[in-house]
Amino acid sequence: MATITRYPFVRHLNGAATTYVQLIKRGSVRRDGVGGSFWFRPLGSVLSEVPVDDRELPMLFHGRTQDFFDVAVQGTITFRVVDPALAAARLDFSVHPVSGGWNGRPLDQLAGLLTETAQQQTVELLTRHTLTEAISRGVAATREAIAAELGDDARLADTGVRVIDVRIVAIRPEPDVEKALQTPARELVQQDADKATFERRAVAVEREAAIGENELANQIELARREEELVAQRGQNDRRAAELNAATRAVSSRSEAEATVERARAQAESVELVGAAEAGAEAARLAAYADLPREVVLGLALKELAGNMPDLRSLVVAPDALAALLSRLVPDHEAA
Repeated sequence: MATITRYPFVRHLNGAATTYVQLIKRGSVRRDGVGGSFWFRPLGSVLSEVPVDDRELPMLFHGRTQDFFDVAVQGTITFRVVDPALAAARLDFSVHPVSGGWNGRPLDQLAGLLTETAQQQTVELLTRHTLTEAISRGVAATREAIAAELGDDARLADTGVRVIDVRIVAIRPEPDVEKALQTPARELVQQDADKATFERRAVAVEREAAIGENELANQIELARREEELVAQRGQNDRRAAELNAATRAVSSRSEAEATVERARAQAESVELVGAAEAGAEAARLAAYADLPREVVLGLALKELAGNMPDLRSLVVAPDALAALLSRLVPDHEAA
């Protein structure tokens, strides 16, 4: 918007770089241009301000397809005033000389012109297509049709307005119809999801089976190794038993040989002792052989007395004593 500075009896207007300003006095144009700046008197002066920058016009309107479904068309039109002098002559872009605001609503008039033209073209296009065609291929067709219609519109050309771009964001049916149309697609998506789930489960089952097979193979390998370990331990125990038996046999044989040697030595010792005792006994008997009988008997009694236990008293019967004496001295009885 232009800036108007008030002074006594005079005003000063400072235009913007994107606005076209025009001063008309007494029916003729005195000053005009983009970004103009000039002095003027409020009495008898008519000021106009036309924006020349690109403007975005959002639009939303409804239409009906060939199969009688209501749809909403949402889009945006980009336009520009390429001939501001012509636009100022066709539309009321006049501004108040004091406040600087528009006296009318020229941009609303221009927006209504563009919207009505786009809506008319869109409605005519939708009546030639079904709902499915409008949703699937209607966005591009609607955009091209609106752009072509606005580009060839004589009213816009006479107003000095040119359409820069047309964008159709969406063509949407009513919520319940849209939900019904989405149901088959949702079912397909759900089927794909279920298929992916089943495939994932199948892969999981295969992996679990492979893991089970690996575990079984590991158990079999462990059992085989355990069997080999048990066999090896049995062999080791058998070899240890054989070695122990051999050791015990060698030890027994050594002990037997040692016992035999000790017995032989003891036998030899006993034999030597017996021979010595026999020799001694023979010598003693040989010594006794030349002694008288009485002397031998006396020595026998002496030996007997030496080997008898300790006697406190001894009672000898007369008959026994007589018999003993008779045996000791038989010659005396005979005499």
